[in-house]
Amino acid sequence: MRIARFDNNRVGIVQGGGIHDMTGALEQLPAQRYPYPRRDALIANLEIFENATTVRVVPLSRAELLSPVANPGKIMAAPVNYKKHLEEALKDKGIHHGKLVDEIHKAGIFLKATSSVVGPGEGVRLVHTERRNDHEVELAVVIGKEGRNIAADDALDFVAGYCIGLDMTIRGPEDRSFRKSPDSYTVLGPWLVTADEIPDPGALEVKIEVNGVVKQRENTAELILSVPQLIAWASSFYTLYPGDVLLTGTPQGVGPVKPGDVMLATIERIGEMRVAVTQA
Repeated sequence: MRIARFDNNRVGIVQGGGIHDMTGALEQLPAQRYPYPRRDALIANLEIFENATTVRVVPLSRAELLSPVANPGKIMAAPVNYKKHLEEALKDKGIHHGKLVDEIHKAGIFLKATSSVVGPGEGVRLVHTERRNDHEVELAVVIGKEGRNIAADDALDFVAGYCIGLDMTIRGPEDRSFRKSPDSYTVLGPWLVTADEIPDPGALEVKIEVNGVVKQRENTAELILSVPQLIAWASSFYTLYPGDVLLTGTPQGVGPVKPGDVMLATIERIGEMRVAVTQA
């Protein structure tokens, strides 16, 4: 399935050029009271769509696509997880700002603020435009069930699905998490493709164009740490919950964007999302 959130927090299944609006299925979600669980209720209960009724079909061209995950408990991100990106980061002072750039085994996984999440229809609103703001396209993994100390061999069993991620980044000397967490600096979309449709996340082409020019293109086969390895590593530090998002790293070719630019991010078997860049 391809599950989309759109417009005023509606949900549905993407088929062809439209979204089959099944927002009524949300009434099947378990009632929750404060203190709320550390998970996204919809991602934890995707089975509600199995017998859901379509009330209308909304053309994709008329829908404002939101992040397919409304309430991620945490956003985990893998730095320099492609060898060629590591090489370019070491060479480009505009990226490293004189700071030591470690390979992922030494750098570890970092966290981004959940308040930075938007969908492609909301766009990126740049802050600190006197500095370099870069695009970083990534495969995003959405966790589907709770787990801790997960073995790599079992890791894909804990995945709800996949989407495209943009890990927008302000370049500078500060900590990664600080520079990557402004509002709208984590774009997720265009929808969630359930795990059964992508049996091998290690064989997907990842690409981004800016104003029609290809800037990044690589295959997830070139990841230094694979998706199962990343899940296993993350779960050795954190309990993973439904709705947690894991950004798997960006390939070489990162570069600046400015207000007025349009990014088109594509991942094989998922789709594409068009994201406008504006000034905050």
